[in-house]
Amino acid sequence: QVQLVESGGGSVQAGGSLRLSCAASEYTGSRLCMGWFRQAPGKEREWCSFINSDGSLFSYADSVKGRVSISRDNAKNILYLQMNSLKPEDTAMYDCAAGLFCAAVLTGQSDCWGQGTQVTVSS
Repeated sequence: QVQLVESGGGSVQAGGSLRLSCAASEYTGSRLCMGWFRQAPGKEREWCSFINSDGSLFSYADSVKGRVSISRDNAKNILYLQMNSLKPEDTAMYDCAAGLFCAAVLTGQSDCWGQGTQVTVSS
């Protein structure tokens, strides 16, 4: 199973930016659809974005649309989420997911998840 390792989280002030990374353990990770999710304590996991294997298809949740950009570097097997204009409401544990089918990844049904990276936004 592909292993995913997130990084790039941290504590920032409102209006700041972060770039989250998700590194896949093997080359075949570039063949997978991937996505970003977030979950705040006591709340359900929320889908943020996804991108297909070659980067030609992607989408964003309304809550982050216009402030984030998803991309991937298949040569390095890395998924990115550039986050700008961060708000306190963005505070959550961010996790990436991967799967063979984008429909499964988008709905949170993927079997491959990273360990998460914490994002904390202060006002």
